[in-house]
Amino acid sequence: MGTFGRMTRWTVATLAALVLVALGLAALIKVLAVQAQEPSPGKTGGPSVSLVSAPLPAIARGEPGNVDLRFHIASGYHINSNQPSEEFMIPTALHMDATTDIVIGKINYPAGQDVAFEFAPDQKLSVYSGNFTVGVTVRPLHTVPPGKYAMRGSLKYQACDNRSCYPPKQLPVEFEVRVVKAPAAHGRRPAQSPHAHT
Repeated sequence: MGTFGRMTRWTVATLAALVLVALGLAALIKVLAVQAQEPSPGKTGGPSVSLVSAPLPAIARGEPGNVDLRFHIASGYHINSNQPSEEFMIPTALHMDATTDIVIGKINYPAGQDVAFEFAPDQKLSVYSGNFTVGVTVRPLHTVPPGKYAMRGSLKYQACDNRSCYPPKQLPVEFEVRVVKAPAAHGRRPAQSPHAHT
């Protein structure tokens, strides 16, 4: 019994140690991921994200329309998606300035790519790399005179490489919307009564 009891205690102690090691590894991976998201000392500039193209859409008064903004991330870098894998990660987000003539509606973000990096090889992170497109829904008011209107905002993001991250940045975003008159309704004219007198 004494030998069996010692073996049982040894087995329980071994299992407990294995559990502690597993928990420690999980905590270490998370710490490394957090450190990678923190700005590295001396990195004050960093790679840039640029607005590649913004079409000039013609949107009728009182009707919603969509504007696709195409962004480019410098080669060798990535940014977190709008829905990052962890809460502590900084999401990419477009913030538009409010206007009195045009209502800003829903902003549509693409799904991120799940990629593992050197600082956390066992954990995949949701990121953007290369080119990505953000869609903005806008709706001119019925009373807006036809013409071109400037829309302004900013894209907040944090760029990273395979080992560490740069300080968060904000990219000024500006594009134009051309407001046009709504097309006239083409209804059928009612048939004239044969008994009508002219």
